[in-house]
Amino acid sequence: MQISDDIYNVLKTYDSQDSIVWLAERIAKIQDSKASKDLFMTYSLLASKFKATALLDANSKVSESVSLFVSHKASLLEISRIYLLVKVLEIDANHFGPKVNSIIEVADTGELETFLKYLILLPNPEVFKSTAVEALRTNIATVFDAITLNNPYPGKYFNDQQWNQMYLKAAFMERNLSMIQAVDERSNKDLTRIISDYAHERWAASRKIDPLFWRPVTGFLNDTLLLDMKRLLSSDDLQENKAGGLCCFNSKNDQALKMLNQYPQLKDKIASKEITWNTLKN
Repeated sequence: MQISDDIYNVLKTYDSQDSIVWLAERIAKIQDSKASKDLFMTYSLLASKFKATALLDANSKVSESVSLFVSHKASLLEISRIYLLVKVLEIDANHFGPKVNSIIEVADTGELETFLKYLILLPNPEVFKSTAVEALRTNIATVFDAITLNNPYPGKYFNDQQWNQMYLKAAFMERNLSMIQAVDERSNKDLTRIISDYAHERWAASRKIDPLFWRPVTGFLNDTLLLDMKRLLSSDDLQENKAGGLCCFNSKNDQALKMLNQYPQLKDKIASKEITWNTLKN
């Protein structure tokens, strides 16, 4: 089964038969004509056929392959747009790929957000990596969030430099770091240096740091970072204590574990999983 079949099943479940039939007929015409104008016209008409209000929620039943629709509370308009792009790429990626790129290049903010949120659903999604990387440069928070938060694409396709840029900017923009996927898997030595340097700048300016920001340093505790952990553990901020404790506990670093032993209650709560990165701010 192709991914478009799973997306089609969502549309069929939650939208009217008339809209589904219309879209199927338009796609058949696109497949026959291979004409850009038919694709562009169909894409532009979707907004008049499918509702733009959020629809799916945690109780919505969809297949695992399209579970992103649920976690993002997708609207039928968003789903229809992704379905159309996925379908034409499945039909002929070489022919329609440049045309999909053209649609993205002239997309308004809402359309771009949709594309970025569900980019990983497209056939050969790495082909559109330049659009994903470009989104990191935006000053529009919703566009940045679309590629950064609750999105498996960066963890799978970004290189370390791109990943690090995304992670640091997310902290700088004060986004919800708990919604970034694959943080542990994508941790790297350069990122840990960046995190420590950034933290020192914030501390020098007497500014707070999201305690979740420290998570990637866990496997890379050098002398500088051990001093950072000491500061976190001795902080008056309980969340910083927890962040330092989690880094030390999971590091398998003898010096870090020895440091954590000085805080037995914190260590016990981490060992019992009362404190985890997921519960850090509770």
